[in-house]
Amino acid sequence: MQNKIQNLQDKMALARLGGGEKRIATQHSKKKLTARERVEYLMDEGSFEEIGMLVTHRTTEFGMQKEVYYGDGVITGYGTINGRMVYVFAQDFTVFGGALSETHAEKICKVMDLAVKTGTPMIGLNDSGGARIQEGVRSLGGYADIFYRNVRSSGVIPQISAIMGPCAGGAVYSPAMTDFTMMVENSSYMFVTGPNVVKTVTNETVTSEELGGASTHSTKSGVAHITSANDVECLEDIKRLLSYLPQNNTETTPKVQIELGTEIREELAHIIPENANKPYDMHSVIKGIIDADSFYEVHKNYAENIIVGFARLGGRSIGIVANQPNFLAGVLDVNSSIKAARFTRFCDCFNIPLLVLVDVPGFLPGTDQEWNGIIVHGAKLLYALSEATVPRITVITRKAYGGAYDVMNSKHIGADMNFAWPSAEIAVMGAKGASEIIFKKEIAAAENPAEKLLEKEAEYAEQFATPYGAAQRGFIDEVILPQDTRRKLIKAFSMLENKVSDQPKRKHGNIPL
Repeated sequence: MQNKIQNLQDKMALARLGGGEKRIATQHSKKKLTARERVEYLMDEGSFEEIGMLVTHRTTEFGMQKEVYYGDGVITGYGTINGRMVYVFAQDFTVFGGALSETHAEKICKVMDLAVKTGTPMIGLNDSGGARIQEGVRSLGGYADIFYRNVRSSGVIPQISAIMGPCAGGAVYSPAMTDFTMMVENSSYMFVTGPNVVKTVTNETVTSEELGGASTHSTKSGVAHITSANDVECLEDIKRLLSYLPQNNTETTPKVQIELGTEIREELAHIIPENANKPYDMHSVIKGIIDADSFYEVHKNYAENIIVGFARLGGRSIGIVANQPNFLAGVLDVNSSIKAARFTRFCDCFNIPLLVLVDVPGFLPGTDQEWNGIIVHGAKLLYALSEATVPRITVITRKAYGGAYDVMNSKHIGADMNFAWPSAEIAVMGAKGASEIIFKKEIAAAENPAEKLLEKEAEYAEQFATPYGAAQRGFIDEVILPQDTRRKLIKAFSMLENKVSDQPKRKHGNIPL
């Protein structure tokens, strides 16, 4: 018996070593942690329980039987983060380059199945060179098994992917189907085809970092939601993100206790410029509304004309979608519509109330936008908000023009409460453009057309570019002072806490993809 126990202990020690000397060498890196170090840092101390530690691959071709490592290049198991249960897998690049094999995939699938059964978030720490080519179709089948579970888990449990090394070929599609993709700067990359293939097919010369690095995917493609400077920061970002999320789609995020007494925020009264064409930073409005230091922005460097992220309001976790007048005047375009629609659908999946802050002059005009499908992409945001059944509240701070007024969570598409500041301008279009159309003949006939245009512009603005016409129709529930916004929102979200929305029976809708 003693020999058997010693044998087990030896095997467990080998499993913890992973790739042996190659793996130990990475421990001296200040930036890149080993797979086991990542898991140990992420989880509460002593909480991690490993599953499948002694699994080995089944391949005998190409001399593979000579290289056998316990665990087969991936650490899987469960534990707690800040006292809340999660499942995790961490690929070990020092074992066959983290390449996915049949048994490697089976280990990941096992914890994914357990995560769904128990209603627990799933976290993947990706660091892999792709499919293990010595296994042929068996490794490809392993990827498909994971993809299938990503889809089955979607909207049931939160799924988070952290790219902490290479992620290439078919491996990229699993993170793409999870809820959030994080990347580490200068040490991770994602692409379907690498630089060598790109060079062969298109004759383009590009580095891995340029093609699919963290900067590329956080600014150009939008694939990465959050980027971090190093492994430790990435793991801290995962912990912070989880704090805003529930365990599954049947629960709500735990409420954080706060001290009341800061409901009136006088700084909000001085943010909107007197000149309606002058920009301001919507982050200042968000900061003036939410609990102190609670905003966690998602997709920060992508489609900056719209802001999305999580915050706490009166201790409750909420999702925020806000136009950003400081960038492209806050217009809606292809990228911002997709960004906001995806975030909206995530919040709706997991019972996170939505706050929409509006200052939008309309959709971005131009051939580039039209040819790239602004019609269908803009409809995604309209669809996502119309479909959402969580509590939805809108605050119009300044402009709400044209179709963009409808899209940005108007009362007409099911918003529960709609507030407006006195500075709000709710109209079909801006006063100048409207006056040029409505009073065209009168202006042309005037002795001084320019002076007449200014006169008519002021006349139109006084009558239509205010929130009061919409309030008289009931499209705005209340025109509020900016400094009262936080107090009003805390009360409104509290009132909507037990909202129930009955939907027509259907298999699923057909969002314009």
